[in-house]
Amino acid sequence: MSSTASRLARVLIAVVAAVVAAALGYLVFVDLPGGSLARLLGVLLTIGVAILGIRMARRYSEHRFAPYNVGQVSVEGPIARRPGRSLSTPPVMVTADDIVEQIEAADADDAVRALVVHLDTPGGEVVPSDDIRRAVEDFDGPTVAYATDTCASGGYWIASGCDHIVAREGSIVGSIGVIASRVTGEGLLERLGLTYERLVAGDYKDAGVALRDMDDDEREYLQGIVDDYYQTFVDRVVSGRDLDEDDVMDTQARVFLGEDALERGLVDDIGAADTVEEWIEAELDEAVTIREFEPQIGFADRIGMGAERVAFALGAGLSSVLVDDGDGATDFEFR
Repeated sequence: MSSTASRLARVLIAVVAAVVAAALGYLVFVDLPGGSLARLLGVLLTIGVAILGIRMARRYSEHRFAPYNVGQVSVEGPIARRPGRSLSTPPVMVTADDIVEQIEAADADDAVRALVVHLDTPGGEVVPSDDIRRAVEDFDGPTVAYATDTCASGGYWIASGCDHIVAREGSIVGSIGVIASRVTGEGLLERLGLTYERLVAGDYKDAGVALRDMDDDEREYLQGIVDDYYQTFVDRVVSGRDLDEDDVMDTQARVFLGEDALERGLVDDIGAADTVEEWIEAELDEAVTIREFEPQIGFADRIGMGAERVAFALGAGLSSVLVDDGDGATDFEFR
């Protein structure tokens, strides 16, 4: 059905529902009761019933004659399980679980025949990134990743699970690697006259704790975890992109601009939103209309997270002046 016919059908359903609801309301609340006060109350109730009928009809018509056939979800900013922030990353407003929920909602919508995953993310936590990828792989229909500014690390983990990847010419793509960083505070504790009393059950229970330096065994143990995550990442890319493992490892966790990423087989096309739509149109053999699926975030939450982003940006700017970036990383997380 064309978009014009679909729009007319929705309007017709709403009008019919309003007339039926108003007539029923008039019969029940106005025509039968006696007395002027009762009739006035009946008129008000009739109006309410008519409005309710219109709303119900609109919901039905939007489902039955949906003006879209493609869903889109966005992965923006750090990928994490919970909202909030760390010292080294901007605040997380939309969690991985929120994104998975929207992908599943798009898949459950009978009108949605394809999915666009818009990516502008530096990456994040491993398992939440994999949860989003799995939801994309489970989607019943063609899937295309659209990388705009940045599609790195966990973002590329997700993108490599899509059927097709489109990047901008200036997009930053790749970073197929894992990092575990930590700050060491043992020297500071010594200057303050403080000591770390170690009470653990299990030799590696406090491996990586920031209050003391790691020994060689702990470093080897934690590096082994990082290596395992890295091999899983490589395996995901190899299977999703049909690339040779050596070629993926040869990227050495570097990022590439769009054209370089295309030459390495990390993306399929260089273009913008129209390129994404053209690919979907060829897959579906029909015109494309996209609906954005996004979680509901309250006004207060938006204001709060916006303020935190501003504070983070200000703090990052100050730290770049006051702190020597060559001293090492400042957090301990996998991404």
